[in-house]
Amino acid sequence: MSMSLEGQFQKVEEKLFQNRYLVDSGQPHIRVAPHEKPSKNLLAMTHLCPAGCYSQAETGQVEITADGCLECGTCRVLCEESGDITWDYPRGGYGILFKFG
Repeated sequence: MSMSLEGQFQKVEEKLFQNRYLVDSGQPHIRVAPHEKPSKNLLAMTHLCPAGCYSQAETGQVEITADGCLECGTCRVLCEESGDITWDYPRGGYGILFKFG
């Protein structure tokens, strides 16, 4: 008897779609420090952020849209110590609401 594993697994995108995010308008928990040329780590965040929150503007600066942030800490590890970003936990009740299961 052969069993198919197809249908037993969900794609990561499907699981992430189940999570909810409560936006704290006007109070992002991550801010990018003003810069003319981004550091290598800050530029890397445009590719490393699993939520795709970081992007590079036409002017060359790296920008963030914290809406949808998974609060994984990748940017905090790479960029906070150097001062490229300021990272705080979202205020109570705001941010990512993970749905487990």
